[in-house]
Amino acid sequence: MSRRRLVHSFLTVVFVLFLSTSAFGAGFALYEGSARGNVLGAGLTGSADDPSAVFYNPAGITQLKGKQAMVGLTAITPMITVETQNGARSDDFKRNWYFPPHAYYTQQINDKWWGGLGLFSRFGLGTEFDSNWPGRYNSYFAEIQTVELMYMNLDLKKKLSPAVGSPDFELEGDSWGWGLNAAIHYKPTDWMQAGVTYRSRVSQNVEGEAKVNPNVPAAGLRNTPATGDISLPDMVFAGVNFIVRPDLTIGGGIYWTRWETYNQLQINFENPFAGVRTQATRKDWDNVYRFMIGTEWKVNANWDLRLGYAYDQAPEPDETIDYILPDADRNMFSIGGGYHKNNWALDFSYTLMIIQEREVVARPTQGVLNSTFKSGTAHLIGFSYTYKF
Repeated sequence: MSRRRLVHSFLTVVFVLFLSTSAFGAGFALYEGSARGNVLGAGLTGSADDPSAVFYNPAGITQLKGKQAMVGLTAITPMITVETQNGARSDDFKRNWYFPPHAYYTQQINDKWWGGLGLFSRFGLGTEFDSNWPGRYNSYFAEIQTVELMYMNLDLKKKLSPAVGSPDFELEGDSWGWGLNAAIHYKPTDWMQAGVTYRSRVSQNVEGEAKVNPNVPAAGLRNTPATGDISLPDMVFAGVNFIVRPDLTIGGGIYWTRWETYNQLQINFENPFAGVRTQATRKDWDNVYRFMIGTEWKVNANWDLRLGYAYDQAPEPDETIDYILPDADRNMFSIGGGYHKNNWALDFSYTLMIIQEREVVARPTQGVLNSTFKSGTAHLIGFSYTYKF
């Protein structure tokens, strides 16, 4: 890319509409923007040479000629086991599948301007245990869904104290927020490409209802409208891609997610609930990195083969981690391929996520027990279809 086009890239206007279904990531960030990107990771932030550039590096769409479209999804199933009662009790995630979608459209308007539209996932959460498991007084169901510009839907469930009959408590609501994106793509030589993308934080004021079933009027437990404030973190994607030879590239880089914005989960009740109008749970999450490396080999005129590895940090500190997201650092091993012919391409990927074991110290007032999050796994299967008009 020439320096003149670098300026055009920086000024590219990209309108992004973003939908997230429930899924499982470090914290509840999602980075699965395409099947190819699931393997190459930040290397695709550097190359940004297909329609998923709308997700990985919007400035890169200036490389895409004419009109191009991509659609697909990543199927994800996580499995975590939590041991309690000094290892005498083991409880597993319910085996659920989640399907974060992605869809992109890019168009070259003229020699100086490009536009893009995207439907993709950046935040999402889905965890579910049996409603009678020992940690139910902290959480047994959690789901976060978002639509960016950004629409957010929140649904959390747990059991309340056995002293009032262990009724079900559910917090459900939604919100609108907005954020900004900025991106740069640079090609200083014929054999190297680099890119950086910044996505701003998004403040959400979720409005909905706190529901208890059954109501316990004597304890002040009854349905009431409620609100909650959540600040979703800003992100930086940075990557570089090296063209080792015409049929082989190697790339990598980092994603930096600034989870320090998530310092508490606060619920404001319109009417007194259990005698209070505000309930705040400390989070104090840490900023984290995902480190990635990936390679792509053009086997022949139609087939590509890809391999990738990522190390993903968990943002939850020992002092505040809970069962809404029993998380830990993880290693991710990916393999994928692509078949392309004439104006279309089909990409696919498989990722094995290995989640490290973690010990958790009890916090009885929050329903957290002495626990061991056993080494867990998640399987991610991605598909993308691309067509050039």
